[in-house]
Amino acid sequence: MRARKARARDAKYWIEKLRLEPHPEGGYFRQTYKSELMIASGALPGFGGARAASTAIYFLLEGKNFSAFHRLRSDEMWHFYAGSPLVVHVIDSAADYSAILLGNDPDAGQVSQAVVKAGYWFASEVQDRKSWGLVGCTVAPGFEFEDFELGKREELARRFPRQRELIERLTRQ
Repeated sequence: MRARKARARDAKYWIEKLRLEPHPEGGYFRQTYKSELMIASGALPGFGGARAASTAIYFLLEGKNFSAFHRLRSDEMWHFYAGSPLVVHVIDSAADYSAILLGNDPDAGQVSQAVVKAGYWFASEVQDRKSWGLVGCTVAPGFEFEDFELGKREELARRFPRQRELIERLTRQ
């Protein structure tokens, strides 16, 4: 039997292995689950129609790439899987800033799961900008792109002046 050469599990490995594709906000993703259970539009004020009860994706960031500030109409739960910890920057409805450190070392203040509430602005990046991080995101009610709003740099900076530097660094427009 011939021994296989071990392949380093770098970002490229995970992108290929999990069949990830570029995400509009930055990074790579693939939807892995969409509930067959549907929530009627009448039960979802503020949504434009019925939604799956839940959806899930793999999401990978690498190096200096980042997930730009955006917000969703639904709560989003993050799950850490592999690589370098991710920092999720959150600006809540009261304009207060917090950071979530997703990783697998609780002694270093990292958490393996965290929730970003519906309507909060958030962006993420790899803590070690020479590395990569693989996470999962579960959204309920389920994600639809019409429930996604990408932040505009000047608009967010005016609204949240204390976070101007962070917003300028983690927006694309």
